[in-house]
Amino acid sequence: MATGYNNSPGIKSSNTIEVSFSPKAYATTVITSRVANTLNESQEIQFEVKIPKNAFISKFRMVIEGKTYDGVVKEKEEAQQQYSQAVSRGQSAGLVKSVGRTLEDFKTSVTVAAFSKVTFELTYEELLKRRLGKYELLINAQLVQPVADFKMDVHIQEKPGISFLEVKGDLSTGDLANAIKTTRADKDAWVSFYPTQDQQTKCKSCGENGLNGDLLVTYDVNRQNPNGEIMVSNGYFVHYFAPSDVPHISKNVVFIIDRSGSMSGRKIEQTRLALLRILSDLDEDDHFGLITFDSEVNLWKRELLKATEANLKNAKSFVNEITDRGATDINAAVLAGVDMINRHPREGAASILILLTDGDPTSGLTNIEKIMANVKKAIGTKFPLYCLGFGYDVNFDFLTKMSLENVGVARRIYEDSDADLQLQSFYEEVAVPLLTDIQLKYPGGTNLTKTSFSLYFNGSEIVVSGQITDNSVEMLVGKGYMAAGQPVWGRAVYTSSYGARLSSMPSGDRSVNPATSGASGHSSLQQALLSVSARERSGTGRLATSTEVSRAARSSVPRRSSASGHRASHSNNTKDQSQETDSLSRLFGSVEASAK
Repeated sequence: MATGYNNSPGIKSSNTIEVSFSPKAYATTVITSRVANTLNESQEIQFEVKIPKNAFISKFRMVIEGKTYDGVVKEKEEAQQQYSQAVSRGQSAGLVKSVGRTLEDFKTSVTVAAFSKVTFELTYEELLKRRLGKYELLINAQLVQPVADFKMDVHIQEKPGISFLEVKGDLSTGDLANAIKTTRADKDAWVSFYPTQDQQTKCKSCGENGLNGDLLVTYDVNRQNPNGEIMVSNGYFVHYFAPSDVPHISKNVVFIIDRSGSMSGRKIEQTRLALLRILSDLDEDDHFGLITFDSEVNLWKRELLKATEANLKNAKSFVNEITDRGATDINAAVLAGVDMINRHPREGAASILILLTDGDPTSGLTNIEKIMANVKKAIGTKFPLYCLGFGYDVNFDFLTKMSLENVGVARRIYEDSDADLQLQSFYEEVAVPLLTDIQLKYPGGTNLTKTSFSLYFNGSEIVVSGQITDNSVEMLVGKGYMAAGQPVWGRAVYTSSYGARLSSMPSGDRSVNPATSGASGHSSLQQALLSVSARERSGTGRLATSTEVSRAARSSVPRRSSASGHRASHSNNTKDQSQETDSLSRLFGSVEASAK
């Protein structure tokens, strides 16, 4: 976070960041910046915050001379329109915009009268996604000068218990490492970060302006029953499903690689390097295929081959000879990949299709809607399509829609020196499938989010939520398939409004006693569901200040030059039961939005 000004000694500031986790892996962050103008003339104060891309702003307010001005969160299109109108009228407004790989930037400003104060308070929320066996909490700090009192406190509270905790990032390097303190208990973990003014200039990315970088807190929870944990609160439930004690499944994987002219230079070089590493990571019981395409589609082999040493050696020779040329026929290439998997099915294996491209379709069928329809019809939800968009020129919206329609995800690969590592990192997330055809059934539940999943990968997590018709759910049942099609069943029995853990095993059923993990209180589920679902459908840009708030705040003081200050504190306090219930409802909304 940062509050910007002209390094004037007459501007004093203090900032706090409070993060609460309730329920599991759902983080609410409150950033408060207090700025005092001790000069005898008004100063324009700029407030700027970088938030994770997967987060959404739920509240913004300014307090000027004891009067509070609340903002209104808007959807992307309406936000852009109101922002432009506010700016044209000379009013304060804020808009969230993408910056870099993992962050979005929120920025606004207000004029503060002589000898006056302003307080900015911004709240954002995010459902942390488990990847490669861990959750990650990203906190950004970017100052305009070192400050006398900078504090960041993180308190993680997880009822299953915390299995490991690690702090990384630019703000953990150099002398700043000595400013970090971690404390762990059974179900709690604390991270404090109190750098001195001198330490704030001594880290990998810091300079004379002070802190500039991220603090990355990673952790995971204990999974005494690794096949599931359920939280129930005030008529709603959330089910976390992350099995790890089942054998991995062999996979059929087809890589579809764009070799068109736009992939020339470093892009094609990094793609080759990543493919060579990925091929080396294949298990011998995996089967794989390679397809390259430009205006033509080139199949390395017409059928899937087992990942033997000899086949991998020949495949690597093929990869080393990939060069760029021609246009981009995405439709024909993806359909060829689908056909390769469909013609060589293996019972009990997990099939995966991975497309890497850097541009729009420019050859063959170029109508995006028709391409998506063709691909969806060909795949028929039998296996996922993962789309990797290389660079900024790629039509990422197209790739996102096509992957979501085919039970996959899209990921942007940024043009940088580590692009090959980005490709390899994505593959690692889908490299070890554990279950196929997962179906979770909740006879006592309604308004359920997505309950059927084609694949579950090691280190990830399936999250399902819904509403309970009464405070007693008789049975929640889950089913999936392991290697060779062996079924896995799970069952949890409920006798109250509190949570229970799901018990799973290769065969048969087992009941589990309820474990307290819920709370009573009023829930605002439906409102959160609507607002969060709308945010997910509309994109990443959100307005966090209404023009009404901006107009009132701006008119309260005369407009002059600029000034600002910064200090940060990060803490998480245990929430009361009503807050926990409300957070559970917002989590339900987040999961519902993600499932659509």
